[in-house]
Amino acid sequence: MQRNQKKAAAQRQEQLDNMQPGSEIVTIGGLHGILASVDKTKGTIELDAEGVILTFDRAAVKTVKPVVATEATDEAETIDSVIADAKTEAIASSETVDKQDSPFE
Repeated sequence: MQRNQKKAAAQRQEQLDNMQPGSEIVTIGGLHGILASVDKTKGTIELDAEGVILTFDRAAVKTVKPVVATEATDEAETIDSVIADAKTEAIASSETVDKQDSPFE
């Protein structure tokens, strides 16, 4: 039984050591947030919980979900394409208005 406990403790320590800003964190109290920073000298972390920055001991971390760069990249690319489409549409509609005969000419 001691071997399993040592193995679990080693796995937990590795999880805490591999935390990176941007990781999704769940605390032992059930708070979900995004890891903003890690201070290894103080043994604390800062979580961003919907714009509110909270400081916790590293021991308060229950689970760490790794950074998923592809989701953020996909979301940014989607936003960029929507903006580009809107600009193209706006330019096309302004050209249409310019080509129409004005009653004042």
